[in-house]
Amino acid sequence: MKKSICFVALIVLAIGVAVVSIPEEPTPTTISVILKGENTPAVARLVSALGGEVTHELGIINSVAANVTDDQLAELRQAPGISHVYANDSVEVAGKPTKDPAPDDDYLESAASSVSETYYPTLIAANQLHDMNIDGSGVGVAVLDTGLWRHEGIFKNRNQELRLSHGYDATTDQPIDLTNLTDPAGHGTHVSSLLASSVVTKDGLFNGVAPGVELVSVKAFAADGRGSYADVIRGLDWILNNADNLYIRVVNMSFSAEPRSHYWDDPLNQAVMRLWQAGIVVVASAGNRGPDPMTIGVPGNVPYVITVGAMTDNYTPADPSDDVLASFSSAGPTVEGFVKPEIVVPGGHMLGLMDKDSSLATEHREFFDGGQYFQMSGTSQAAAVATGIVAMMLQNDAGLTPDQVKCRLMSTARPALDPDGTLAYSVFQQGAGLAHALDAAMFVQTITKVDGDRIANDACANVGLNIDYDLSDVEHYGGRANQAPDGSFYLMGIEGDGYIWNDGFIWSDGFIWSDSYIWNDGFIWSDSYIWSDGTTWFGADGYVWSDSYVWSEGYIWNDSYVWSEGLTETMSISNWVTQE
Repeated sequence: MKKSICFVALIVLAIGVAVVSIPEEPTPTTISVILKGENTPAVARLVSALGGEVTHELGIINSVAANVTDDQLAELRQAPGISHVYANDSVEVAGKPTKDPAPDDDYLESAASSVSETYYPTLIAANQLHDMNIDGSGVGVAVLDTGLWRHEGIFKNRNQELRLSHGYDATTDQPIDLTNLTDPAGHGTHVSSLLASSVVTKDGLFNGVAPGVELVSVKAFAADGRGSYADVIRGLDWILNNADNLYIRVVNMSFSAEPRSHYWDDPLNQAVMRLWQAGIVVVASAGNRGPDPMTIGVPGNVPYVITVGAMTDNYTPADPSDDVLASFSSAGPTVEGFVKPEIVVPGGHMLGLMDKDSSLATEHREFFDGGQYFQMSGTSQAAAVATGIVAMMLQNDAGLTPDQVKCRLMSTARPALDPDGTLAYSVFQQGAGLAHALDAAMFVQTITKVDGDRIANDACANVGLNIDYDLSDVEHYGGRANQAPDGSFYLMGIEGDGYIWNDGFIWSDGFIWSDSYIWNDGFIWSDSYIWSDGTTWFGADGYVWSDSYVWSEGYIWNDSYVWSEGLTETMSISNWVTQE
């Protein structure tokens, strides 16, 4: 009997223990941030020591991306080895894929029997370079985007040789299996097609601008078309580390986002500047938020890089008299006063290759021919065209620096003029004008003496800027753009009506820019120069920067704005625009 009572007591005791047991503490919520310091390993050690999770090592900007709790982040903000904290923002491509492409029996899709004429290579005179066997051969071009569709027009060059030897998936930090490469979104394929398609029409014209380039695919966006700052920067880090082995000379960045800080304080821009510093030409889209001024996006707002706007032939490629600037094309100046874009190229109703099952093709069937061609507009497409021109320039003269490439592109561009010879669009809308591939590639360097100094005629880009100082936080820079009290934009020290906004124009080669593009230089930016407090600005030549004029409340950043506060910033790239 005593044993039974004891047994029951044990049961009751066990039940009692179960009832009064203390629930487990909830797992703290983590957030993703980018942390910058003197070097990547040191920052990683600090994060790990506090229990945070390092997800990306971003050596290109001495940073890591990490998942940390609020408490850990608070400690890291105060850590001596942490200089900056940024939100790991989201990145989104146009169109959301709804399903993966159906697997194909063959490694590559072959060109359909019906091949369309794309026209834009002829519009910029790229076809004349093709006839001279200048087609980008031997030049490595990295396309940072959503992936590639396995089409022979993209995977094979004009000689039908495989040209895609390497690929990298920044979302998984793994090499890409080129036999199983897909592009569920479609955007990366379309951009790559405009740049490099080797498909030939019945008249012997190539669909792409530079059909001979060596392509390197860097995927930074997931199947749903979204990515993060950390993934994009990791992709750029991989490009920098592999540039020598893969002969990468150009990077195409067909995306744009609204700036949230000065150009030098954006971590993505810092990575882009590192590429330029290393001798890699960066081509970026201006953005699709035009036609209003001050709408240039990231990373196109970096003063060093080649930022590209879009024009359209108005569906009449043989008639240049009705060409217009695309209304969606973002315009300058940048908040720091730089003229952007540098050039414009075709970007309206662009015809390129795309898988019929990709997101863009399924969501916009009206612009898909049902076979292999898709029509799309945007400065993303314009950037790809400009990248092709750059590749051919580098094939013809492999010794060019990024600054020389930029200068030659601008020096040979053809600005839009009204019939009376005045600029039809301001420099803040069209930059130097419509790029001309033949003239840019065939540019002849000359040397002149000015005040005893030998100056080359292709030394007109990024004058007065020092990228080493910029990246090391020694100096930052502003451009010549200013805004008058009546709201008009102008360039300090330069006379003319370049800031006037008109509706239509004709392209012409009769206009010549003078003074070696004097507007493409910069002044040192110092802490005493504050846009928003009414302080008068003075440039290097005594030009008044602002005359107490505040640019716009939407473009003022003060000490209360910090990238990492709230971690709510978002970034959208390559948004869909109406065909023009």
